[in-house]
Amino acid sequence: MQSGDQSPETASLLRRNRDLAILYDIAGYLNHKVDVHEALQDVLVRVTELLGLQTGWVWLIDEQNVPYLAAAQALPPYLADHPERMKGFCLCLDTFLNGDLGDASNVDVVRCSRLKNAERDSDPTALGLRFHASVPIYAGNTPLGVLNVASNGWRQLLPEELQLLHIISDQIGLAIQRARLSAEHTKTAARIATIEERNRLAREIHDTLAQGLAAIALQLETADALAESRPQRAQEAIQRALNLARNNLEEARRSVMDLRSAPLQDHTLPEALEQLLANETMLKVQYNCEPTTDFPALPARVEASLYRIVQEVLTNARKHAQAEHVEVSLIADDHQVVLRVQDDGQGFDPDRVKERGEGHFGLTGMIERVKLLGGNICIQSEPGSGTYVYVSVPY
Repeated sequence: MQSGDQSPETASLLRRNRDLAILYDIAGYLNHKVDVHEALQDVLVRVTELLGLQTGWVWLIDEQNVPYLAAAQALPPYLADHPERMKGFCLCLDTFLNGDLGDASNVDVVRCSRLKNAERDSDPTALGLRFHASVPIYAGNTPLGVLNVASNGWRQLLPEELQLLHIISDQIGLAIQRARLSAEHTKTAARIATIEERNRLAREIHDTLAQGLAAIALQLETADALAESRPQRAQEAIQRALNLARNNLEEARRSVMDLRSAPLQDHTLPEALEQLLANETMLKVQYNCEPTTDFPALPARVEASLYRIVQEVLTNARKHAQAEHVEVSLIADDHQVVLRVQDDGQGFDPDRVKERGEGHFGLTGMIERVKLLGGNICIQSEPGSGTYVYVSVPY
């Protein structure tokens, strides 16, 4: 046999190898591209190139069951320069949505409804495009869209070529389904994050403003009860209420500023903590961070939660524990970040707090934050011995 000759077996093997190469390339586009529409564009380029065709386009069906052009390759000017001609329904889409376009097929009997006017008017900008092959795209039994490929010198695609297009359409369907599930997961995560943030705000309001207002009300009730019988004691209660009101007003302003300034927006966690602690005026703070350079980038949720935990611990040390000194350390390795906070305040009995089920000293809020991150928290304290908070979070 001469070198230029090929047996049918050889030709079939070469064709199968080519088909496998196409499928491998297309799987790569669909698996590695984050944007499905960008991946579809690459698929069209590859398919039309290897099948010797000029153009192609992909219709997808949106959530309202309305088709839209998701990707297009080398459309003739008749279509590319007039986007309105690539909108709405057509024969292929009607057939597909009616469930009558089951497999890849050559549309070689009925002229394309988008190009019939170009043919009638002999419009040269259509570049001779008349017929095409249509391939339905499904994810299981869910209709997703239609893949069309075409050429001006149209030839019917061979059965094995139509089968290849059918396999490609299955790959596209799986990629679209995966992208939509990912988008839904992202939306669900965003909803959960919103709920968590609302719960966090509720905890902070309860542990600061609500408790403060309750204490003010208690002092004013005491003053009211003693106003006539013991005016001096009543005056002392009023002064305590005024001091509590001023402290709570400062706490409210602090919370508003924290929300407004978004301290982590333009800073790393170590930088944001350094700024937070530097602005602390009522406590003497010692701050240590390791590593001092090249601190690892942490997920946003981890950074935000650790920052809020430090804020809550400082508030507790300042307002409840009457602490004078606080030591804060932040240490990160390749797998986890560890936060340690030690104060020299009056301390408390954690077991009694848990038994009463109260969120005293921000315990509930801190524990819930760390739990949501999949981390561990240890709070050690006893009356007269200060409080030590240890938090470790994987990332």
